Amino acid sequence: MPASVRFLGRRVYLAALFVLVSPRGTNSASWLTRHLGVPVRTVDRWRAWWRRDFRSTPFWQIERAHFVQICEQQLPASILERFQAQSPLQRLLLFLRFLLPLNCRVLRP
Repeated sequence: MPASVRFLGRRVYLAALFVLVSPRGTNSASWLTRHLGVPVRTVDRWRAWWRRDFRSTPFWQIERAHFVQICEQQLPASILERFQAQSPLQRLLLFLRFLLPLNCRVLRP
């Protein structure tokens, strides 16, 4: 599993929180801390992952060619907006499926 997403497997936070809240402003971080008990350091780590680590993954280096006019400073929102679905929940599920290769181990014989 890539080091950039290991904490998703060890924590009890939903992947949806990681996707939807990590790029937003300080209000989101304080809301997560107050209502869900997510440490501010964790939110900061999520934001740093999107800003720095995700953009340098081989996965994104290949996949970004499939997206037109992505604003990398607004990740993951700028990718999420590109998925077409009938509802916000379906859009989120499509996006999480898109990210799945980042959290899968390659099994070796």
